[in-house]
Amino acid sequence: MDETDHWRNMASAPRDGSRILVTVRSSEQGPAEVDMAYWSRADQFGEEGWRASDSSPGRIVEYAEPELRCWMPLPMAGRGSLPSPWEGEDVPLVDGEGI
Repeated sequence: MDETDHWRNMASAPRDGSRILVTVRSSEQGPAEVDMAYWSRADQFGEEGWRASDSSPGRIVEYAEPELRCWMPLPMAGRGSLPSPWEGEDVPLVDGEGI
């Protein structure tokens, strides 16, 4: 795996609208999974936050901060399939963030 292809703490995720891969925590709805998301500024449809629209065309999914464990940049074209969700211990928290 390339040095840039590793899971990172969500606190360091870009909030400029660029698309990234995120690990969505497991819940009663299912196991952990990988999704493509982006940070969206507040608009007429809601508050700012993490959104995904690519996995379900025509439907915008909003993620609360605690639902996302970590992130990584999108892989370059032709680099294979999506990575597996992060299944290790939680990425260390920064400056006391958390629930």
